[in-house]
Amino acid sequence: MTPDPVIRVRGLRKTYGGTLAVADLDLEVAAGEVVALLGPNGAGKTSTIEILEGHRDRDAGTVSVLGQDPAHAGLDWRAGIGIVTQDGADLAELTVQEAVRHFARYYPHPRHPDEVVELVGLTGKARARVRTLSGGQRRRLDVAIGVVGRPRLLFLDEPTTGFDPQARRQFWTLIRRLAHEEGVTILLTTHYLEEAEALAHRVAVLVAGRVVAEGTPTALGGRATARSVVIWADGRQETEDPAALVAELTRRYGGTVPGLSVSRPTLEDVYLDLIGAAS
Repeated sequence: MTPDPVIRVRGLRKTYGGTLAVADLDLEVAAGEVVALLGPNGAGKTSTIEILEGHRDRDAGTVSVLGQDPAHAGLDWRAGIGIVTQDGADLAELTVQEAVRHFARYYPHPRHPDEVVELVGLTGKARARVRTLSGGQRRRLDVAIGVVGRPRLLFLDEPTTGFDPQARRQFWTLIRRLAHEEGVTILLTTHYLEEAEALAHRVAVLVAGRVVAEGTPTALGGRATARSVVIWADGRQETEDPAALVAELTRRYGGTVPGLSVSRPTLEDVYLDLIGAAS
């Protein structure tokens, strides 16, 4: 039997005044998956996440997270989820070690705080005050707080906004470790297409509160079967069989083909087409 999904959403709907933020959204996330929600500002990503976390009421639809409705779930349920919001709590005067120890006390069976500090790569900063951390280090602390309770499910809302490229890639390594070695199911929102491609098993594109496409990063929107573009010094051609064309060009030139490049649509290309068509 296929195990029940960690998240199951059917017909989710949320309005603010007369503005429809989430419109009959359907979504499933299986145990152990990393799923990225993509979409422009105002697409409904954060509202959806907050409803799944139990922090915002919905107007309609059914929602099951870890087998319970977040709107009515209790403390035992909350101990099974971890949350990393866009803006972390103000912990400026605590040390890293003190902050993690403080949040560990909220959970019945937390991980040892020192273990968590090591997990996120902050052992060298354990005695540093939070206000002295860099942006990337502070985000690692947010993740430490999010995972200290041994969550089965981790929500990450735009976790690397404002990171420099090096800090972003270090953060990706941490997320991969949580997913692949710790078995944590992760639902994240991001504006970085490269981030979704690097981390997610599956992506869902939201526009105006609806999922307009979902699939693996390599197959989204027919990307895996899209025609390739082959460019060389004397020409350019779209083809469904780039290997055959390159072989023909190699024979024609008697070896190396000058200026040769072969490309398929990038995830960004597909994403921009999807949100443009749905707007």
